[in-house]
Amino acid sequence: MEEIVNRIAKSPLVSIDLEEFFPTDACIEIDITQWLHQGLILREKDFREQLNAHDWSQYKEANIALYCSADAILPGWAFLLITAHLQPFAKKIVIGNIYQLYQSLYLEIINEIKLDAYLGKKVMIKGCSKKPVPENAFIYLAQRLLPVVDSLMYGEACSTVPLFKKKK
Repeated sequence: MEEIVNRIAKSPLVSIDLEEFFPTDACIEIDITQWLHQGLILREKDFREQLNAHDWSQYKEANIALYCSADAILPGWAFLLITAHLQPFAKKIVIGNIYQLYQSLYLEIINEIKLDAYLGKKVMIKGCSKKPVPENAFIYLAQRLLPVVDSLMYGEACSTVPLFKKKK
C-alpha cells in the first residue's frame, strides 16, 4: 500500500490568513443623531451640553466608528468635538461605518507586518474568512508583499489562484 503524503504540509508555500489579524478590541459604531435636535439639527449649545453629559468612559479601549444616519447638514467641527470627548478613552476613532473602521485598523496592522519572513518566498493570501475582513485589506497586504515575494497567490492551499511571479 502506498503511503499518503501531505504535499500541502511539505510545500514551501507560506500562508497568510487575514482573519488571524482581526481586531480583538471592541469595535463600536456611534450614530451622532442621538445628540441632534429631532435627530436632524445641530444646535451648538444643546449639542455641547449633551456631549458633556454623556458617559464617554464606556468606550475605554474601544475602536469607534462615528456616523450620522440622518441626512443632516453638520458643521465641520461636530465630529471633532465628539473626538475630543472620546480621545481619552478610545483607541481609534474614524468617521464612517464599522466596515470603514475595520479597513482603517487593517491598514495599520498590515503596515506593521515584518516583511523579512516573506522575502523570496512563495506566499498565499488565504481567501475564505468567517469574519468580516474588508476587501481592501487583501489589497493592502498584496501591495506590501509584491516587492519582496517570489510569487503571490490567493485562495486555499488546495486551490490557489496565481497573482504574481517574479521574473528570473
